[in-house]
Amino acid sequence: MVATVARRTLAGLAVVVGAVTLTFFLVRLAPGDPVERLLGPQATAAQLAAQRHALGLDRPLPAQYGSWLARFARGDSGRPVRALLGEAVPATVELVGLSLVLSYLLGIAVGALQVTAGPRVDAALSVTTVTLFALPGYWLGLMLVMAFTYWAGWLPAFGAAGLDADVLTGWSRRIDELRHLALPLTTLTLIGVGGTARFARGAMRDVRSQPFVQTAQAKGLSPWQVTRRHVARNALIPVITLLGLSLPVLFSGAVFVEAVFAWPGMGRRLVEAVQARDYPVVMAATTVSAILVVLGNLLADAGVAWIDPRVRHGTREGGP
Repeated sequence: MVATVARRTLAGLAVVVGAVTLTFFLVRLAPGDPVERLLGPQATAAQLAAQRHALGLDRPLPAQYGSWLARFARGDSGRPVRALLGEAVPATVELVGLSLVLSYLLGIAVGALQVTAGPRVDAALSVTTVTLFALPGYWLGLMLVMAFTYWAGWLPAFGAAGLDADVLTGWSRRIDELRHLALPLTTLTLIGVGGTARFARGAMRDVRSQPFVQTAQAKGLSPWQVTRRHVARNALIPVITLLGLSLPVLFSGAVFVEAVFAWPGMGRRLVEAVQARDYPVVMAATTVSAILVVLGNLLADAGVAWIDPRVRHGTREGGP
């Protein structure tokens, strides 16, 4: 088990390095001059050249990458960048974390309902979940803003708190924060529920064909009891594996959702940094996102090992 964790950790580090390396070169090869954006259209050619030299942007790309990699290894990303992301990371973790929990709880519940329900209910829920899973996050977010902000006037659309949040205290402040969180969280959760429910339904149907489930049915247990006691736990193994695979999709979706709702997280900061060609912020945000995704995958592996003793003890069929 320790050897497996060590291998997964090394693989995760390789993923982080690969992600930030690809981002480094893609951002610098993209159209647009960050120095011109920084100094403005009134800057002279001499001022532009001097600023490029000061920032090291006149050096070859491999030399720039080597310099950045050395600073990254030392943990030197610049104090303003750390402060900027230090404010954004908690907001993204809150949004993505809550969305992940709700998506899996609701998705597993919908999948279990489909397994036990009749063909009409199963077909209706299948159409609904596939549709939700296929919807672009930014489009769904805009539709929710149109429905619940402009038409109904129930929920705010932008930011994490109202303009009068500084004067609010106690439950009033918390309710204001929850109202601002509702729409971006609902957007990410609805898309996540669609994918999780489809996967959970398939996993539970596979488990229901196993002999031990048929034995439980022969004992007279109700369909819901069979699903809850025997099917759900065994079907959780592939569903938790899906958790690790869905984290990159969830983080990438959060980028657009945060931009739509002006949520003060890493996604919004990343979009603003890309538009401004702010290389340090782009690289720092990419690094943090990649690390969070790798950590999520490691936690998913630990969850599978906790549920399935064969994985924990290395005795799974086909394994060593």
